[in-house]
Amino acid sequence: MNQPSPPDRPLPVTIEQYLQQLRQALKGADPALIQDALYDAEEYLRSELAEQPGRDQAEVIASVAGSYGAPEEVAQIYLETEVTVNRALRGPVPAAAPAADGLLRRMFGVYTDPVTYGALFYLLLSLWTGVFYFTWAVVGASLSVSLLILIIGVPLLVLFLGSIRALAFIEGRMVEVLLGVRMPRRSNWQDPQTPWLKRIGAMFTDPRSWATLVYFLLMLPLGTLYFSVMVTGLSVSLGTLAAPLLSLFGSGGVYVGGTDLLEQLWSWPLLMLAGAVMLTVTLHLARGLGRLHGQLAKHLLVRHG
Repeated sequence: MNQPSPPDRPLPVTIEQYLQQLRQALKGADPALIQDALYDAEEYLRSELAEQPGRDQAEVIASVAGSYGAPEEVAQIYLETEVTVNRALRGPVPAAAPAADGLLRRMFGVYTDPVTYGALFYLLLSLWTGVFYFTWAVVGASLSVSLLILIIGVPLLVLFLGSIRALAFIEGRMVEVLLGVRMPRRSNWQDPQTPWLKRIGAMFTDPRSWATLVYFLLMLPLGTLYFSVMVTGLSVSLGTLAAPLLSLFGSGGVYVGGTDLLEQLWSWPLLMLAGAVMLTVTLHLARGLGRLHGQLAKHLLVRHG
């Protein structure tokens, strides 16, 4: 970041102005990327200001502009790095294929897509995470609010909101790793020089604190739905697919109108084909639900604007 400041915009003289210019330079970028960039910049600038207590903010910002960079330069570096990382994670782009091959690739490519299995694992895990998040949110909120009449209620409520923000960061990392949706990669940073009352007030006025609480409450019904759909889809599809093979060992049967189809050899290929189709549909459904849930998580857990 050793480039001169662009001459078309005056250098900011306060940290707030620097962050505002950086936010404007990143306008239109992924909200999670913007949040990470703002956290990094604020942490760096405030640490530099703390190390030089006798200097004005304008002097400190001017001195670090050559090492850290002006807002436009920092924004450009973040955007370029994001593109590079996304390309590396996606891997090589396959060459164009005929329409028929493209259709088959979209249909059966779900089996070779790592995001599919990450989403499947997340959806199956969501029942337990949903129970935990819901319980934590309900018990923590009810206990904190009920004890507000006592002096212990206020610090308990503060600790509860802090735990909610910490869990939101952990959930965001799970969403990005398993669902492939860009989420914040920096935990919430606060200036240690900020008075603790102001920091507590920021937790209460930050919409993400309450949006995260809503997200945790939604996770129980959503997790139950995800788990039920995935377990049903996998068990029915895999059971149908493996039924002819299991019948060789005298296990189970597939009855339609009181007749066991496994007693008819001509039905075996049809059953295996039906199982394969249902399994393919289940995996596509898992990937689709994973994408939808990732967007829900981004909307509720990431700061926008």
